[in-house]
Amino acid sequence: MVEQVKPPYSLNWLAKIAEIPKSAWDGLAKPLKTPFLEWEWLHNLETSGSAIPSTGWQPCHLTIWQGKELIAAAPLYIKSHSYGEFVFDHQWADLAYRLGVRYYPKLLGMSPFTPAVGYRFLIAPGQNELAITEIMITAIDHFCTRNRIHGCHFLFVDPDWRSLVENFGFRSWLHHSYIWTNRNFSSFDDYLQQFNANQRRNIKRERKAVTSAGLQIQVLTGEDIPHHLFPLIYRFYSNTCDKFWGGSKYLTRKFFAQLYPNYSDRVVLVTATTPEDPHKPIGMSFCIRKGENLYGRYWGCLEEFDCLHFEACYYQPIEWAINQGIQMFDPGAGGRHKPRRGFPATPNYSLHRFYNQRMSQILDNYIEQINQLENEEIEAINQDLPYSKREINLSTL
Repeated sequence: MVEQVKPPYSLNWLAKIAEIPKSAWDGLAKPLKTPFLEWEWLHNLETSGSAIPSTGWQPCHLTIWQGKELIAAAPLYIKSHSYGEFVFDHQWADLAYRLGVRYYPKLLGMSPFTPAVGYRFLIAPGQNELAITEIMITAIDHFCTRNRIHGCHFLFVDPDWRSLVENFGFRSWLHHSYIWTNRNFSSFDDYLQQFNANQRRNIKRERKAVTSAGLQIQVLTGEDIPHHLFPLIYRFYSNTCDKFWGGSKYLTRKFFAQLYPNYSDRVVLVTATTPEDPHKPIGMSFCIRKGENLYGRYWGCLEEFDCLHFEACYYQPIEWAINQGIQMFDPGAGGRHKPRRGFPATPNYSLHRFYNQRMSQILDNYIEQINQLENEEIEAINQDLPYSKREINLSTL
């Protein structure tokens, strides 16, 4: 659907990212810190059957053109549920139900199934970002009103972009992730020195449990990853989903197979094997790297070994990150085990607009109170980190 906006721009809503040339999209996405808005990742989600209308993710990407040149884009999805978002807005949906107001469908901006900070509109360098953002927000408002979409939500937003979009009336909702940052560590032992003596012993014990079990741990990247391991990632992912998430599997086997070869340069695998079969992993964690950022995505094991989860998902990636000069490691969703292993609670935000007046007023009236409670939780988590007294400086976390 093509709409005319202020000359010399035209606006187009597209039902699949394949309608946009990869080179044009990546010309906007590749300069960003996040890898999850790149064409190959989003295209794979659609062509693998993961983020498609039948799963409740209807692609509806907004693009702005200047003649034949793509100068701005926003990956967007029409949602009929809130699954796979990792920003748990069910309380807002319940409130809408009690008010007799429809909550779905909603328009969502995020990289599907990817709770990693970095979402923003993609805007070409040299363009007036404020003016282009205003055009895109106005187009989104008209689209939602015209199509009876009841809210627009941007999740895990880029911190700098958040302040820009707030200028157009979106309200920020505070959440937290657990993020490791490289505090100029020279080695894993140097990283251990930030902890108190008890926690240092605990981490060393956990790592020793893995080596004592005879497991061989290897970090594989890019071209060094054998082709046959890509479809195998699904088996570990699926097994973890069945164990802990009630069988909820958002990604298909085809998604992982299609990471090779066009996205394999971003992939980092931590594999665990036994001496009896050194070529067949019994555990694996799957990460994505871009520049100085590392993102833990999925993990699984076929046999239970004490502390293997910690080794494959935290300690090996941290050790590898230090050696590679990685500055930020986001280990993924969930948090029970992370703070005690060097991942402080770190604020992130989502942005929200309701098109129903009553819902909008409630959001305006209560969001600051909600954010204050979340901020207190973040502070409480970080006050309990097992750091040595000389290392505790929460302002730097």
